[in-house]
Formats: sequence, structure tokens, C-alpha cells
Amino acid sequence: MPENVPETTARPGRRHLLGAGAAVAAAAALAPARSASAETRSSTGAGRPSRLAFGGDGTFRVVQFNDTQDNHRTDVRTIQLIERTLDRERPGFVVINGDVINGDMTTAEQVRQALNHVVLPMEERRIPWAITFGNHDEDSAGATGMTEPRIRRFLSGYRHYVGNTASGVSGDSNQVLTVRSSRGRREGFALWLLDSGRYSPETIAGQPVEEYTYETIHADQVAWYRKTSQELQGRAGDPVPGLMFFHIPLWEFRHMWFGSPTEATEESHAKAVAKHGIVGERNEREYTAQFNPGLFHAALERGDVRGMFCGHDHVNDYVGNYFGIQLGYGPGTGFGTYGLEGDAVHRMRGARVFDLDEHHPGVLKSTRTVFAADLGIDLSPAPQPLGTPKPLGHR
Repeated sequence: MPENVPETTARPGRRHLLGAGAAVAAAAALAPARSASAETRSSTGAGRPSRLAFGGDGTFRVVQFNDTQDNHRTDVRTIQLIERTLDRERPGFVVINGDVINGDMTTAEQVRQALNHVVLPMEERRIPWAITFGNHDEDSAGATGMTEPRIRRFLSGYRHYVGNTASGVSGDSNQVLTVRSSRGRREGFALWLLDSGRYSPETIAGQPVEEYTYETIHADQVAWYRKTSQELQGRAGDPVPGLMFFHIPLWEFRHMWFGSPTEATEESHAKAVAKHGIVGERNEREYTAQFNPGLFHAALERGDVRGMFCGHDHVNDYVGNYFGIQLGYGPGTGFGTYGLEGDAVHRMRGARVFDLDEHHPGVLKSTRTVFAADLGIDLSPAPQPLGTPKPLGHR
């Protein structure tokens, strides 16, 4: 191994890597697998013609689900939450923003069943959808062979899947999907989906990584965003406004919450609430990466991204305006993973909704959360797994 090149041993995740999933994740050791296979890639991450378009009134709605994170016997309430959110909100596009499944499967068929339960609600309603990958989606790969490229190949068989993958870029779920303007054929909005990786190496340059154990967006992904953003602007004549989704938060999320990169007190947070208009809850720290990749600064310079939204920390749902860019969480959607403590474990299960309007400055008009309690879903602590997995939507 060349000097100063990070070792490639992966580490398992945090407290919600439970039971068999933890053992499989440790055995899989898949941190080096950061590039998609050629057969699952497009050249730019925008390989398919866009099926997304603003309505005649200039509006478009996006729903973000996060951390559905379950096995082939998905908790029935996770499916209910997805279905009832779709029926109430009627989005034009859905992003499943990482940790779609956990590592508790032992066969490829079980992985396909777990994925199928999450995407069937969109398929049945003919709603276009795509995913980013999180740190847990490959946790069963050591036993099942279902790596992220194979997961993507399986998902691409669904009729309403509109995802793709950029070529020559770290990760397996980097893509930009454009929403056609109601005023013609030009690209009116961009939906950026980035792969924030899995786990950090255990050591870097011979030094142990002991606290911030997650991977992050890489420099080549930031460069890809810059280049592709410039290409979109070249075609449209102006910067194309957009939203960016990735699973693991950036350091700027924490900086916004406390209003400072150096302070972390109740007093500094109170000032940040006033300064950045923060709303929502923060019930755990931001489990980010060892390094800051510079993505936020790149978006600030380009001036096109209106918001960056993550998941990963299931019991955070806050959002605020950090120097002109909305930073926020989608709450954890899945009932099969960790939540709050005790009887309140499922209180924050939910989704995030984005309303776009071409007539509104910046196009992103508003964002809000929808919770399971709003939809009449049972929040009792006991698990409610499916008795039998549903039939696959395709083979």
C-alpha cells in the first residue's frame, strides 16, 4: 500500500447495527467499494430522458422518505406510512434517501423482498422515484451478494424507477434528475442525489479513526456536481435551481444548529434559531464524517442549490436557512429501526414534503414534515412485521 493512502478496512455502524446485521456488516468490510460497475452507470447521471415536469400551474411536489431500514418482513406500519403519505400528498417524485434496508437478510431473495416492500407503494400509484444509498444498504452483501450495483440493477427493473448513476464518480447513486418547466421544454429544476458512502477506514495515514466513523461525499463528487451544474446552466441560460439529497449529514448541519463551527451551547443555539430560522427537533448529534468535503461551499459558490437534505440520524427533523441554503433532515420513516426512547420510540416516524412553484422566488416554496401520528398510524412500541413477504413487483 502506498504511503499515506488510507487503509481499506471498514468498520461497522453505530447503535442501530443490531443483531445479525452487525455481524454481517463487520464481515462484509465493504468500505472500498465506492465505484459502481460499468453496467449500472450512465455517463452523466442523467442518462434517461426526464419524466418529471411541472404542472400547468407551475407547481411540483417532492416527498422524501428516509431510513426505511428493515428486512424482508418489513414492519407493516412503514408501508402504511409510505402509502398514506403518497395518498395525501400526491407527489410528482419520491426520493428514498438512503438506508432503504438493513443487514438482517441471508439471501438475495430476501434483499429483493425488503426493497420491494419500500418501492411498491410508488409503483402501484405510478409515481416516479429514485434512491440514494446509505451506510446500511450493503450490510448484508457478504452473505447475499447484493452489493449496491446489484441492488440498483434490480431496482431498475421497476417501471417507475427513474434513477441512474454518474460514470467515473465515487459511489453508486450520484445523479441529477431534472424537472421540465411548464413554460416549455427547458430544465426548470434539478434534483441532485448523491452517494455519501458507508464507513470510514479504521485508520488513515496510520492514525486511528475513533469517533467520526462514517464516510462522506468525495472530492470527485463535488467536482462532478460543479461540472454538471455548469452544463445545466449552459443549456438553460441561467443557473438551474435545485434540491440536493444525500444520506449522511455534512458538518454544516451542526454548524447551523449552533450558529458556529466552534461553539456548542444552549446560548449559541438560541442565537442560531433567530439567525437561521431553525425549526424542528434535534434529539441526537449529527453523525457526520471525519472530514468536510467542501460540498456546501461549492453549492454556495454555484448559487443554484436551494436546499440540502439528509437522513441517517433518525430522530432529527430540523431545518433552517444557512446562508441562503436550506439544510434539513427527513425524519426516519421505518418502524423497524431505532427511534426515541420507551413508549415514544415511534413518535418521529415520518416523511418530508417539498412544494416547488416556478412563480416563487427560488422555486422552492416550502418544506414541511408529515408524521405517522398525523396519518392515524399505530405508534405502539411492539414490532409489527409482515407475516409473509409481498410478491415481487418484477423479477
